[in-house]
Amino acid sequence: MIRITSPSRLHLGLIDLNAEFGRVDGGAGITLDYPCIRIVAEKSDTLEVHDGSHLKNKMKQAADSVLKGRGGICIHVEEDVLSHVGLGSGTQAALCAAMAACRLYGLEYTVRELAEMAGRGGTSGIGVAGFEHGGFIVDAGHRFSRKKSFSPSAASREPPAPVIFRHDFPDWDIILAIPRIKGAHDKEEMNIFSRECPIPLAEVQAVSHTILMQMIPAIMEKDIEAFGRAVNHLQTTGFKKREIAIQSPVVSELMETMIEHGAEGAGMSSFGPAVYAISDRRTNSERIAKKAGQVLNEGIGGDVMITRGNNSGAVIEEI
Repeated sequence: MIRITSPSRLHLGLIDLNAEFGRVDGGAGITLDYPCIRIVAEKSDTLEVHDGSHLKNKMKQAADSVLKGRGGICIHVEEDVLSHVGLGSGTQAALCAAMAACRLYGLEYTVRELAEMAGRGGTSGIGVAGFEHGGFIVDAGHRFSRKKSFSPSAASREPPAPVIFRHDFPDWDIILAIPRIKGAHDKEEMNIFSRECPIPLAEVQAVSHTILMQMIPAIMEKDIEAFGRAVNHLQTTGFKKREIAIQSPVVSELMETMIEHGAEGAGMSSFGPAVYAISDRRTNSERIAKKAGQVLNEGIGGDVMITRGNNSGAVIEEI
């Protein structure tokens, strides 16, 4: 039997949905220690996923893409991550199942190869790199001459994007607020890409400049104030601005409340609705979490937690 614990992730924003310079996508993200997906798997005559996970179809399809009729697998889900809230649960679930099948049957595939077989990472490489190494990650997107469209990962069969920067995330708190609603996905997500892209080049350049000259140095120098300013700026331009514009008003209210009560920066992960904030003092983090909880409790409900960055990736254990 094998146990795999896989981290979730924050996707801070896509970089280039203009493609005039020949590449598309690209993004920055943070691997999270919690929430996480944890499975226990063993060989079986059939493909089975137990414990009622809402991610079971993705897991079965991913395992099947690796095994290709060579055997079966029985997966017990001990812990999972909400789907369609911006935490990358689909990629992590698929990689957990694919890796379990790979290890149980003695197959020699890399994480990237497993992701390609499972059809993950076609727009963002953050989740795949997070599973592999964890940390703060920036990927370089894809050649537009090959991908030829603006589309989410669910509609792209491209391989995971190459990682151009990876660094341990500093020892800062991440306050996570998840409203009790679903973010855009499937056809709705594809329609948004079609409607909003290409993004004006000037906005893409602003996003690129912010990540290269503010966010990356802030991570390397552990400068939380500069990192917070970069996060705040990313919410106001590029594709992220358009993602936020279609959200429930509670998303903007959460970000404003978290900053008002001491967060260095606050943003929305991926297509949301998950909102995150950064703090380096636990008492401050607890106050921010409390205020975010009040916003949710007075409105549509949801969950708030304090977590940290994950700098090691998935944990794979034989049991």
